Amino acid sequence: MTKNVGGADRIIRAVAGIAILAAGYYFKTWWGLVGLVPLATATLSCCPAYLPFGLSTCRMRTEG
Repeated sequence: MTKNVGGADRIIRAVAGIAILAAGYYFKTWWGLVGLVPLATATLSCCPAYLPFGLSTCRMRTEG
């Protein structure tokens, strides 16, 4: 799996995932489980939605 999720993107995804899970728990709805998607992409550093478009928020390594 190619990493395509950078540092700031990972933090935003993790916070959003936790917030969605918490809202689902607070409102007692199963929709809160949608928060697992951003948490998974933050944990794995790979977003499948980025792949078809060739997007990446990772910093490029420079060799030298």
